[in-house]
Amino acid sequence: MPLAALCDKVKPSVLDHSTPIKSLHFKGKPKLRSVRGVAAWRSGLVAASTLAGLFSLPVCAQQAEPATPVVVQPGAPGQPTRTLPPSTRATLPPRSPADVQFMQGMIVHHAQAVEMTALIESHTQNKDLRLLGARISHSQSEEIKFMKRWLEARGEPTSPAMPEMPGMDMSNQPMLMPGMLTPKQMEALKKAKGAEFDQLFLTGMIQHHNGALIMVRDLFDTAGAGQDAEIFNFATDVDSGQRAEIRIMQSMLREVP
Repeated sequence: MPLAALCDKVKPSVLDHSTPIKSLHFKGKPKLRSVRGVAAWRSGLVAASTLAGLFSLPVCAQQAEPATPVVVQPGAPGQPTRTLPPSTRATLPPRSPADVQFMQGMIVHHAQAVEMTALIESHTQNKDLRLLGARISHSQSEEIKFMKRWLEARGEPTSPAMPEMPGMDMSNQPMLMPGMLTPKQMEALKKAKGAEFDQLFLTGMIQHHNGALIMVRDLFDTAGAGQDAEIFNFATDVDSGQRAEIRIMQSMLREVP
């Protein structure tokens, strides 16, 4: 039952004063004391019932009225806040072309890392490498989803535009971002097994991660780029996360026979 309907049924319940008190069979002073006690009890019950009814009515009235949204804009330091009209809508912060290019390029970059990790299960039994590969695959797959959402929310394509080069067919040429493995390196990785695969994978992924660090550095070196809060947080997370993984892979590489 809706709350408003329940509220309509709330009535201040008071004790019926006409109800006879049949339990008073005392004589003299004991009867007087009992009557006074009963009268006090009845007065307290009436007061409590009345207050319960009074307090319930305003609550019901408030529930029945639709809430009006309040939009408050924080002021600059030392300045007061400002109440905006309810029709106010949020807008995305401005972006630079370098932001878009960074996200598009990093999608391609991450995609190759995920492709590399997909080879681990069938190419090596190294448990530590398998755990590392699963971590890289999961984190970079989730980051690809985030980057695509970021671009789509701003009406931008998720793939970078291919450069036009006269006289060349670029349809089958992969676009290589900094640190990405060449087709020759990827082919060698696919053919390797066991310890050879471990060494090629770790060497290649360190190269790959260093390329991502270059992309982050180039983003922040570009005037006006990386100012959007989401892209700033994402790029700094990529930088710190991949630096940590590079150190792990360098240690693992020393253990490969």
